[in-house]
Amino acid sequence: MPNEEMKKFCLDLDVVAVERLNARYVLIRLTHVQPLPPMKPGQFVEVRVDHSPQTFLRRPISINYVDIQRNEMGLLVATVGHGTRQMALLKAGDTLNCVFPLGNPFTLPTSPDKRFLLVGGGVGVAPMLFLGQKIKEMGAQPTFLLGARTAADLLEMALFERTGRVLVTTEDGSAGEKGFVTNHSVLQNETFDMISTCGPKPMMMAVARYAREKGTACEVSLENLMACGIGACLCCVEKTVDGNLCACKEGPVFNIQKLLW
Repeated sequence: MPNEEMKKFCLDLDVVAVERLNARYVLIRLTHVQPLPPMKPGQFVEVRVDHSPQTFLRRPISINYVDIQRNEMGLLVATVGHGTRQMALLKAGDTLNCVFPLGNPFTLPTSPDKRFLLVGGGVGVAPMLFLGQKIKEMGAQPTFLLGARTAADLLEMALFERTGRVLVTTEDGSAGEKGFVTNHSVLQNETFDMISTCGPKPMMMAVARYAREKGTACEVSLENLMACGIGACLCCVEKTVDGNLCACKEGPVFNIQKLLW
């Protein structure tokens, strides 16, 4: 069901710190002189990348966390191209121009007794942390199922462990159970009221298949190529049961019943 339209802002945010998590990922912590606007898990920001002549368009980055007490938000960035590598060079005191919050968010539990499974892989773990924090605030305990190639590729584990129950798979077996997230024993041994997932498309499609087989409600956050972030340029169109929809505006979060997977 579509969420109510939230007011969007274009702000020069102040960089608090840039933390290198591993060779591929950095966490950019941001604040502002005024209170940050309300944001919801699954929403994202469009970042203007300065000092990168090859980067013409803003970069869409999921909101990793929001700390109201510190008036701070975090962006988990995979340094995979010119724009994101330039972002990784930011220093405390720099500014980062962001348009946010964009997109429709994940569904939150209607009561604390609802069992939510949050499945993340790669940079897709970013919105799972924010969603888990909101679920915890409601008095429920989220279960995280996080997948990575190796133990060294697992991100923000201390934060996830402080937020909920954490289960892990790695492709090489160096942490948790060996295999992909859909191979984890929890999927055979337990049931959930809702599954929320974000990560590589093959992973999300596998999670969606599992959810359909079990009759479990499931939402996915699509990582389609995005440019404008407001549904104008049409480069992120996804075919759905309701026709072609812009993932940036109608999504990025979709119930799997809407998708033609």
